[in-house]
Amino acid sequence: MLIPDDGMERLGRGEPLPDAMQGRWVDVDDPSGVLVVSGGEVTCFGQVVAYDYKIIDSGGGALTVSLKVDKEADDEAFQQANITELVITPEGEFHAYNVSFASQFVPSAV
Repeated sequence: MLIPDDGMERLGRGEPLPDAMQGRWVDVDDPSGVLVVSGGEVTCFGQVVAYDYKIIDSGGGALTVSLKVDKEADDEAFQQANITELVITPEGEFHAYNVSFASQFVPSAV
């Protein structure tokens, strides 16, 4: 198990994501695109993200959660198929992305 650098915290899937990320969010460019963070579970565009652990970093004024898998052999496929990063910028914007796309989310009115 790798130990993250200072300022970063590695947590299992069962541990909740930061409070600021909890809730139901919609994509600013496509309101049908929904991101739900409930405890440690992340569902994006209707698909539960099957990650093994997360690394939380609050350095540089941003709050970043990196979703990871244990098996290095599965990492590339995981990064292609799932969101892998959730970020709240210093300006308060919430973004989710992977190697193929990025989306900005705002709190859902529903």
